[in-house]
Parts: sequence; structure tokens; C-alpha cells
Amino acid sequence: MVMFRDFAKRTADKLGLTGFVENLSDGTVHLVAQGEREMLTRYIDQYLKSGPTFAKVASVRVEWKTPVESYPDFRIRFSGFFDRL
Repeated sequence: MVMFRDFAKRTADKLGLTGFVENLSDGTVHLVAQGEREMLTRYIDQYLKSGPTFAKVASVRVEWKTPVESYPDFRIRFSGFFDRL
């Protein structure tokens, strides 16, 4: 169990970022984060590119976009089994 989503949420909360993180069916992680650009850059460079000590991050692709919606907090999105509960 890698728990990358939990790591992403805890560090986003620490930096005051909002958005979400979710696992995709192909094994990749999709993450959307909003906040001050300085904090976003720190989040990407200091946390996401290295990941937690117990995970291996193969690559990170970053896209800077104008937000189309606003998130009240940072959440872990669950798919598959948990969506059916």
C-alpha cells in the first residue's frame, strides 16, 4: 500500500491548497491543486516530484490552467468499489 493520495492530501492541507487527488484505472494518479502560485510550485517541486519515502514517483506532468471551478478543500477521490457504497 503506497498511500500516495494520503501523502498528497496531507501536504496540500499543510500548504493551504485545495483540489483533489485520485487514482486512475491505468495506475497513474490524477491531481488538481489550487492556491497561491508560490505554494503550488513548492508542492510540486518539494513534495510531488519526490513523493513519500515509501513510494516511487516515475514522472510528474504539470499543466498550469485557469480554474473552471473552485474547491473548498483538498480531498481524496475514491473510485470503483467505494463509489458503489
